[in-house]
Amino acid sequence: MTRVTDAVRPHGGRPADALRREARIVLRAGRAVWHGPGRERDLVVQSLKAAGAALIAWYVASDWLGDPMALMAPWVALVLVQATVYSSLRQAAQQCTAICAGTLLASGAQALTGNTLGALALSVPVLMLLSNWHRFGDQGIYGATTAVFTLASGTVSASAVGHRVGQAVLGAVIGVAVNALVLPPIHLRDVRENLAALPQEAGDVLHRIAGDLSEGDWDGQTAAHWSSCAARLERRLDALRSARGWSQESLRLTAGPLRAARRLPPQSVPPAEEDERWSRVTGHIAALTRTLTVAADDGRTPAPPDGPALRSYARLLDLIGDACHAESRRLLDPREDTRPDGGIEDAMWDLHERLQKELREYASQGAAPVTVLGTLLLQAENLWTETVPGTGDQ
Repeated sequence: MTRVTDAVRPHGGRPADALRREARIVLRAGRAVWHGPGRERDLVVQSLKAAGAALIAWYVASDWLGDPMALMAPWVALVLVQATVYSSLRQAAQQCTAICAGTLLASGAQALTGNTLGALALSVPVLMLLSNWHRFGDQGIYGATTAVFTLASGTVSASAVGHRVGQAVLGAVIGVAVNALVLPPIHLRDVRENLAALPQEAGDVLHRIAGDLSEGDWDGQTAAHWSSCAARLERRLDALRSARGWSQESLRLTAGPLRAARRLPPQSVPPAEEDERWSRVTGHIAALTRTLTVAADDGRTPAPPDGPALRSYARLLDLIGDACHAESRRLLDPREDTRPDGGIEDAMWDLHERLQKELREYASQGAAPVTVLGTLLLQAENLWTETVPGTGDQ
């Protein structure tokens, strides 16, 4: 049996396990929908809104207006219930333009060639090239699909062109209206959740580093794991920036009364300054792990500090990790007071003074021993200043 077969077999040979995992995921999502507001419930709401928009568009086009080509309206309405009202409106303009281009080019090609195959050969390559135009966004493909649908239906005339374009506009209006007027999507919760998760995970990383340093048994592999944890913080920071962008876009073109109807959480979205603050913390943690990685490399000149200094430094990181966790709780509940009490601050400054003393003792031994401890102490000071503003000076 080959190595490739060994790698593939556990995944392909146990479909029952995969089904059970998927079932657990579905059950967790169902419980989350039932339990309260969250991403899962938002997805359910948007899905039902899209289905409702399609039904309304079909009724208006087919039963009310009696249009024989009513398929286009529910199709467009369905895909235009987007994640934000602004994106719905933008994509409505892009999709209607693409549909108009596809209908007109297909009809013109049919008039020139006189047969369906020739019209497809003439219009679809041009429309596929147009679909890559950045002004169409990801809606350009609808030009080519509309052309295929127009020619396959066998009804190519000025009246048919007018019907299809009119139905596309009708579907766009209904889709955008449903998205804007019925529980408009407003993404504020994701910002707070991602922002609160960043200090929580930062505290976890610092606690992990502190624990390994306290034990004294760490090497390059341990430092590589710390670096991996710091990289996950960077990915969390990217998720926060994405959520911030969605939040700002979701508030565009959304009226105040409609926001009130969404029953949003009473707390406002944390200011963008918090994003920058925890971005700096993430950068300091990455620098800290890089320093420890260099110190763990036997081939490098700088060496890590010895036992007493390392234990003091680990305790200092532990306190900073506690402060990160406290900040995470504050971001989830702004009413919570997360400032450290006097005893914790005194302990931090005692450790700081102890490390400063160790640093002076290392300085008498030459440049190499003092390099790592001095760098680590500076990074710890930066972390503490960012984590608990106002305590960096005394």
